[in-house]
Amino acid sequence: MFHQVPVLPVVVPVAALAFVVLLWSLHRRARLTPQRAAVALTLCVYLAGVLANTVFPIFLGKPSSGQPWDAYLNLVPLVGYEVVDAVTNVAVFVPLGVLLPLFFVRAPWWQVLLLGAGLSLLIEVSQYVTANLLGGGHVADVNDLLFNVVGTGVGLALLEGVRRIPGAARVVDGFRWR
Repeated sequence: MFHQVPVLPVVVPVAALAFVVLLWSLHRRARLTPQRAAVALTLCVYLAGVLANTVFPIFLGKPSSGQPWDAYLNLVPLVGYEVVDAVTNVAVFVPLGVLLPLFFVRAPWWQVLLLGAGLSLLIEVSQYVTANLLGGGHVADVNDLLFNVVGTGVGLALLEGVRRIPGAARVVDGFRWR
C-alpha cells in the first residue's frame, strides 16, 4: 500500500510562511505598503500554484515502476512537443516575468530571464527526481524549460510595455520593492 502526499497541507503552510517572511522583510526596512504587500501575496500564491501543479503528486511507499531512469526525461528539443503544451508553459510563466522585476527592482532583463530559467530548471529537476524516487507523475522536459523562459520574457515585455503608457510607470513603480 502506498500513500499520496497531500498537496494543500504542504503547499499552503509553505506559501503562508513565505508571505509572512516577505511582509516582515518589508516592514523591517520601512518599505511595507499595500502595493508591495500585494506583490508579496501574488508571488507566494503564484509560486504555490506552480509548486502544486508541477511537482505533485508525490507518493510514499509506491513500488518501483521498473522503468529506466531516463524514461522520465526528454532532452530532445521540439520533437513530439505539442503546441498546446508550449502555449501552456508560456502562459504559466508570464506572471513570473511580471513579478520578478517588481520584486528584484535592479535586475536587468537578462537576470530576469536567468531567474525564470533557474526556477524552470529547478522544477524540471524536481519532476525528474520525484518521478524516479517518489512515484511522481511528471516528465522532465527540455521543451518545458525553453517555453517557460519564453513565458518569462513575454511577461517582462508586457510589464515594460505597460510602463510606457503615459502615467503607468508611476503606478507600476509603486509596486516595486526597491
